[in-house]
Amino acid sequence: MYHQSIIDFKVDYQRDLVISSGVLIHMNPNILPNVYCTLYNCTKKYILIAEYYSSVPVEVEYRGNKQKLFKRDFAGEILDSYPDLKLIEYGFIYHRDNIFPQDDLTWFLLSK
Repeated sequence: MYHQSIIDFKVDYQRDLVISSGVLIHMNPNILPNVYCTLYNCTKKYILIAEYYSSVPVEVEYRGNKQKLFKRDFAGEILDSYPDLKLIEYGFIYHRDNIFPQDDLTWFLLSK
């Protein structure tokens, strides 16, 4: 287990699956390329991104604060940054789902 920010994380070995769920939305957009690099370098096989989605980048007020929550096409940006990544599957989870309710988020499974 690691007790540190993804911003400071140093890749110690590659995992089969790396998951980002509710992490990227709170990253300042200026540091996303570094965070994408960490996700990419941490995996030898799969990346699962489960975050709020928007086709155009938007900032959303979060608990009365500005610059704390951002929605964008995180998967598209990492796919554009690393051409060897491929989109395997994607989906949407709806907060009113009767079986598996979650926050409204879109998930993307990428592979190297």
